[in-house]
Amino acid sequence: MNFAQENNGSSRVTGFGVVVVIHVFLIWALASGLARKAVEAIKGPIDVKVVEEKVKPPPPVEKLLPPPPDMKAPPPPFVPPPEVQVTAPTPPQQTISVQSNTPPPTREVSATPPPRPVEAPPAPVKREGPPKASMVCTKMGQPEVPGVSWSGEALFKVLATVKSGRVTAIEVTSVKMQGGNDRKAQRAMLGAIEATLRDSYECPGDHVFEQEFLFRIN
Repeated sequence: MNFAQENNGSSRVTGFGVVVVIHVFLIWALASGLARKAVEAIKGPIDVKVVEEKVKPPPPVEKLLPPPPDMKAPPPPFVPPPEVQVTAPTPPQQTISVQSNTPPPTREVSATPPPRPVEAPPAPVKREGPPKASMVCTKMGQPEVPGVSWSGEALFKVLATVKSGRVTAIEVTSVKMQGGNDRKAQRAMLGAIEATLRDSYECPGDHVFEQEFLFRIN
């Protein structure tokens, strides 16, 4: 066992010594000559050139020019010539004029009278105020003479209002009495007029009429 260990230790020492010798040799060689030659070789002139790449210029761009205009004028349109018919002029006719010494007959011109203006029809007479009872009523009665102690003539003008054919209102517009003014006789006459208008007058429609009543009492 010990012999084997000794052999291994001697071999390791020997290998280590060989490595050391090799390193020492290399260091010496570099220090003596090889290093100088390497430095001289590095110190030589170094030329540096920039190589320019030759670039071909692009081909020139061809300018496209428009085609020249056609200066030739278009041919004129064909127009057929008109057909002209030549007619020979007619010979002038000879006119024969006869002159007579006798004067031409004269015509008698009679003046017509101007037309007479058309006479306009007469304008209708406009009646002022309401119509009479005879114009609107179909039936009319006479008032009875009241028995009063009065003698003379009395004229009453009455304005009557008609609704649906019947007298509904009475208005006395004037009273003329000859023979003295008797209030009692006047009221009696007005009562007879009102009773007659309401009971015995028939006037179709709605309207207003005027009526006169004359009393003669002896």
